[in-house]
Amino acid sequence: MEKDKRHSQRPEDFDPDFYEWEEEEEEIDLMELLHKLVDKRKLLYKAAAYGLVFGILIALGMPKQYTVTVTLAPEMSGAKSGGGGLASLASSFLGTSMNSSPDALNATLSSDIVASTPFILELFDIRVQNEKTAIDTTLVGYLEQQRKPWWGYVLGVPGAVIGGVKELIVGKEEEKAATRNPFELTEDESRQVETLKKCITASVDKKTSMITLSATLQDPKVTAIVADSVVSKLQQYIINYRIAKAKEDCVYLEELYKARQAEYYEAQSKYARYMDMNRSLVLQTVMSEQERLQNDMNLAFQVYSQVAQQLQLARAKIQEAKPVFSVLEPASVPLYPSSTSKKVVALAFAFLAAMGAAAWILFGADFVAQFKKKPEEAEAQPEETTRP
Repeated sequence: MEKDKRHSQRPEDFDPDFYEWEEEEEEIDLMELLHKLVDKRKLLYKAAAYGLVFGILIALGMPKQYTVTVTLAPEMSGAKSGGGGLASLASSFLGTSMNSSPDALNATLSSDIVASTPFILELFDIRVQNEKTAIDTTLVGYLEQQRKPWWGYVLGVPGAVIGGVKELIVGKEEEKAATRNPFELTEDESRQVETLKKCITASVDKKTSMITLSATLQDPKVTAIVADSVVSKLQQYIINYRIAKAKEDCVYLEELYKARQAEYYEAQSKYARYMDMNRSLVLQTVMSEQERLQNDMNLAFQVYSQVAQQLQLARAKIQEAKPVFSVLEPASVPLYPSSTSKKVVALAFAFLAAMGAAAWILFGADFVAQFKKKPEEAEAQPEETTRP
């Protein structure tokens, strides 16, 4: 029993300096790791130097980019519910009422609108100019002029070769019409749409309904022009949708108004002609026809008057349906690029290379050595001989 008790005792039960010894062991391990790094410092220097050189090559190949941000404050949907709009004012004078329904498209969907293919296609023909850099072309033409990193040209060589061979075998494709169909885009149009979706973004703050539009391109003035054009087109896009139904109603009511006006004028003319022809006659049949024509004229006038009122309300609703946007932060030409500094890129690659070399010195080399050592030890063990 004493023997079992003696063996069951742990080192910390009889050694008061057990925990101090463990701390010393940990300190020794850290010192050993530090000594490894110091002994292999030349490898760290070489890795950092190689990483710095590679980082410089990457940084030199990265073109500068500029970002322009525009902030909009759209009109709240509840601003017109108080009855102070033109349509409500017209209703009070004309004695009728018009109930407005919420629109399916509003300013909160600006991010989805800007990212949609039809909206991006409308930006293709924006005129961009910069006298300093001799740029005077459309936005889609400017995208083809933008610089690419050197690795982009390297990776694009196989595709260019395949395209050249395909053109020699199949022949050059016929150019399509200038009108772009979102339903069927060409390969170049699809690539340009995806590029613009990355360059132009929009976000909406759900709490304040503030819209933030951003454009990122390589030329500062072109970036400002594109950002301002996106703001204008987004406003017009939402306005056209909001007033589309009111415009349709107005067109229909104008046609109905003209038809009812013609009917009233015709009924009025018939009544006037009949009265002129039978002015001196006092017959019952004449009086009956006179009363019938007069009733027809009065009925036509009532319908004509009601349609005229509805037409005036529809015209007022077009103006009321137009949303209002307040530009809080307009587009301006940026003075400094928004892309990562080339110095930061070079130093980041140098740091990552040094960290990779340190990880190899501390852990990788020992792991590989142990991995290679186990198969060698297994082969070095003599085979056991069995006696018959």
